Amino acid sequence: MPARPLPQPTASADAERFLARAVELATANVADGGGPFGAVLVLPDGRTFEGQNRVTRDNDPTAHAEVVAIRRAAAAVGFDLTGAALYASCEPCPLCLAAALWARIGTLHYAADRYAAAAAGFDDAAFYAYLDAGPEAHGPGSLLAVTRTEIASQGRPFRAWSESEGRVEY
Repeated sequence: MPARPLPQPTASADAERFLARAVELATANVADGGGPFGAVLVLPDGRTFEGQNRVTRDNDPTAHAEVVAIRRAAAAVGFDLTGAALYASCEPCPLCLAAALWARIGTLHYAADRYAAAAAGFDDAAFYAYLDAGPEAHGPGSLLAVTRTEIASQGRPFRAWSESEGRVEY
C-alpha cells in the first residue's frame, strides 16, 4: 500500500490575524523610534499580550518584542505559559526562542524569516554559528569567550535548592 502524503500545514485565520497584528506592532514601533519587531502572545483562554522591540528605548538588549510579550503574560498568570501561542513579525532569534522554550509556549508562528531580517541589517547569523560551534569553540577570540572555573562552593546553590521546601519547580 503506498504511503499517504502528510498533510501540509496551513495558516489558520487566527494565525493570520495575530501575525498581521504583530506586523502592525512592528511597523508602528519603527515610527516611534524602535526596532522593526512585534509579537502577540495568546493564552489558551484567549487573553492576549503584545510586545514591541524596546532595546533602544529601554537600553535593554533583552527587550525583544517576543520577550516583552512573554514578560507581560508571565506577570499576569505566572511563568508557565503552557499551551500559549506566540506570533512574531519575524523569525525569533536564539534569545527569543530560548525564552519561548523556558516559558513552555506550545506553538510559535512567525511571518518574515531571519534572511529578511539580515537584509534589513539585523543579522543573527553570528549567534546561530556560535551556538552551532559547540562549547569547545568558545575560547578566547570567539564571539563570546566562555571559561569554566571550578571553585569549592560551586555546588552550594544546588544543594540549597534541593533542600528548600518552598522551591517552585520550573
